[in-house]
Amino acid sequence: MKYYSTNRQSPEVSLSEAVIKGLAPDRGLYMPERINKLPQGFFDKIDTMSFHEISCAVADAFFGEDIPIEDLHRIVKDTLSFDTPVVKITDTINSLELFHGPTAAFKDVGARFMARMLSYFIKQSGQTEDVTVLVATSGDTGSAVANGFLGVDGIRVVVLYPKGKVSERQEKQFTTLGQNITAVEVDGTFDDCQRLVKSAFLDKELNAKFKLTSANSINVARFLPQAFYYFHGYAQMKRAGKGNNVVVCVPSGNFGNITAGLFGFHMGLPVKRFIAANNRNDIFMKYLQSGIYEPKPSIQTIANAMDVGDPSNFARILDLYGNDVEKIRKDISAYSYNDDRIRDCIGRVYKATGYILDPHGACAYMGLEEGLQPGENGIMLETAHPAKFPESVEPIIGRAVEVPATLQRFLSGKKQSVEMSSEFGDFKVYLENAL
Repeated sequence: MKYYSTNRQSPEVSLSEAVIKGLAPDRGLYMPERINKLPQGFFDKIDTMSFHEISCAVADAFFGEDIPIEDLHRIVKDTLSFDTPVVKITDTINSLELFHGPTAAFKDVGARFMARMLSYFIKQSGQTEDVTVLVATSGDTGSAVANGFLGVDGIRVVVLYPKGKVSERQEKQFTTLGQNITAVEVDGTFDDCQRLVKSAFLDKELNAKFKLTSANSINVARFLPQAFYYFHGYAQMKRAGKGNNVVVCVPSGNFGNITAGLFGFHMGLPVKRFIAANNRNDIFMKYLQSGIYEPKPSIQTIANAMDVGDPSNFARILDLYGNDVEKIRKDISAYSYNDDRIRDCIGRVYKATGYILDPHGACAYMGLEEGLQPGENGIMLETAHPAKFPESVEPIIGRAVEVPATLQRFLSGKKQSVEMSSEFGDFKVYLENAL
């Protein structure tokens, strides 16, 4: 399988090159040359298959031409050491819980898969030079990537995050690790962090000295494996007798997660349509309304992982649909919610059902409330454990949220970070001296 750039100004590359490079030289994002459809027989029996079996079949369709099956299935097995259960909240709204991994966030799947795939390609190439992974985070990406790559030989990780704009528990998950993980605290926004990462990839001097790659959802090995749990979620709905007219609502920031779902949809995943739930950073919703994409500086909200004003993966959605907004509107709708509505949703859902939503999941829940039609069954993606956001959630529900063991182990660690301005020149000097 060859991978091309969304900007179509760079040569096609192999999977290993796409994974190791992360971003194409023309600043585009890599896309597979085709999307392989899964056979109807797979969907006929999907409700009888395990998460691992489902994911191996999906991985084969994505990567089976480039990695021996036994190696690929080992990577999948090592990645999925936890479940992603569907939990009923109401008769029509169900939560696909993606927070049962080591850092209690959905990004554990993509980060763990990428760490193992990148390590595999490095070993296959026989190279001795360390690879440096640069990753920008608005919250959960940093912890998932840092923990996914922790202690992996031949790989160093630099996590950039906006100062004062991630929760303390999120911050603890990637600033307390040490070893091959470095946290850089940027005086700016997530968009500034993302800009620094992209600028580093395109700087000729840095790339001549170091082997750089990204673990953000711009990397194909990070976002594509997230399709696994969409198929698993559908299988659970089918098993429960709710497999018809399934609508999936995704809390959306950088749009890697919903893009993975759309790839699954184009592989034949039998869901009806998707809803993108935005917080006040509603660039995608405005695009669907006007047909014009207008990125803006990100706005800080209590759903901080969605605080993205210029989502990278929008380029992949455009490419997937041939830049046709009408085709995009057919498959995806969008809604936007401010902090007051998010807080209200957390409180009333808890009061009515006992289910505790995190701020991101609350956006997805409201997206289904607003967007479901009669006869449709909704899956909302609960992308992070509510215990990661005690400052927001606990005052609303009036009690402490039980902290899972996966989070508890980080709380006693000592923060280690490097303070940085948002100027690329400063970041470049730091990399040249630190790597």
